[in-house]
Amino acid sequence: MLRWTLLALIFFLLALGALTTWRSPAWSPWKWAVLAGEYGHWFAVVALIGVALVGYGRGSVSFKIVVSGLGVTAAGFLLKPAWQASRLAVGLPEKLAASFGPVELGRPAFSLGDLWWGRGVEPVVMTTWEVAPGLPVDFYRAIRTDGQPAPCVMVIHGGGWDSGDRRQIVHFNHWLARRGYAVAAISYRLAPTFPWPAQREDGLAAMAWLRARAGELGIDAANVVLLGRSAGGQIAECIGYTAGDPAIRGVVGCYAPSDLIFGYVNTHENDMLKSPALMRQFLGGTPVTARANYVAASAWFHVTPRVPPTLLLHGTLDALAWYRHSVRLAARLAAEEVPHALVLLPWATHAFDFNLNGPGGQLTRFSLEWFLASVTR
Repeated sequence: MLRWTLLALIFFLLALGALTTWRSPAWSPWKWAVLAGEYGHWFAVVALIGVALVGYGRGSVSFKIVVSGLGVTAAGFLLKPAWQASRLAVGLPEKLAASFGPVELGRPAFSLGDLWWGRGVEPVVMTTWEVAPGLPVDFYRAIRTDGQPAPCVMVIHGGGWDSGDRRQIVHFNHWLARRGYAVAAISYRLAPTFPWPAQREDGLAAMAWLRARAGELGIDAANVVLLGRSAGGQIAECIGYTAGDPAIRGVVGCYAPSDLIFGYVNTHENDMLKSPALMRQFLGGTPVTARANYVAASAWFHVTPRVPPTLLLHGTLDALAWYRHSVRLAARLAAEEVPHALVLLPWATHAFDFNLNGPGGQLTRFSLEWFLASVTR
């Protein structure tokens, strides 16, 4: 009985590990790929323990060889993100310095110590305010010792424009505040009740609210960076590229769709998110019937030499937002000579920054801290 249980476990881990190499099928729960990519090293230990138990247990030699081979293969898949992250980390400082200038962070881009023994983040004080009726914002006060107003990171959540809220990945907000940056995690009205440009308007209203209360909040209102994930990245990029506000010092897009016409024509109705339907309810039609809204909501169309410096992070196995969005936006930024960097994670899917100490979390923290130190100084 035990050997068959171990065989089932190893098959499960092999399937899980495969998600670090192949994109999740449309019918599958995509969050399993986050487990594989950002916690896979722990599952690899389980796989190797299973191999050891098979070796010492009962069964034919051929059975033990086959199952052990499967278990070692599963462990290899599950350890691959850490190996790939360590390789990317070698050239990441040079890449970021070439894009945004030199910064001394005093730590490596990736650490095996953090991967295995990294601690969580101690929370900072968070208060909830209202930008407008029904639009709360969670404000995380920066931890600083110099007495100076803090640069502010305005975080815009994902959720396909019709769901999600400002409490996504809150431990990242606490980490930013511990690094000396105030964080305003904002809300915005959701589709289909409120189609575009309601989300842009709400983001601009949040910026005006921050500016009006800068003294009370201890922030430098002329030193704001917009950070958005997924659908929030689309909103952040559009606000940053169209507002013409010199207070916006930088834009960070994490696994964000930047050209919604490109996104619409390069997917199908039954993809993992049913994204064509999401875009129709968000933008009021198709690219044919509502082209003006698609263009207005797509950062790709608004790139000029004057847009803020931009950091883009994307997993090449993302099953929700194709990484080609960020590749195309980076090419457009390069053509206009806008300071930018594109960090592609070859094992990663959506939400790879969920585990701050995972392979994706570590590279995201390093890239983001370098970018913030450069554009807000």
